[in-house]
Amino acid sequence: MAAKKLSWCCALLLMVLLVSSCRNYVDEGGDVDAPLWASRGSSDQPCDEIYVVRDGETLQTISEKCDDPYILEENPHIQDFDDVYPGLVLKITPFGGNR
Repeated sequence: MAAKKLSWCCALLLMVLLVSSCRNYVDEGGDVDAPLWASRGSSDQPCDEIYVVRDGETLQTISEKCDDPYILEENPHIQDFDDVYPGLVLKITPFGGNR
């Protein structure tokens, strides 16, 4: 039981750290620049392994965009489709990847 609580605390801490590092940077002209690590690494992979939900996105749109029909199974911290909000950190495994 204690190991399970510790595991959830570590996962929560990781999510907080990831979300806090996901902030966009605004230059003096008002343009928003995403952090360098947020850009996609290769053109054949639709999404990075760690995905931060943006405003207006749903699990359905993210699933289609990232080609990952198993988002709920890979993210046990999401209990329902309605638990998605901007800033939420998701684990993404594209369907074409090794399963």
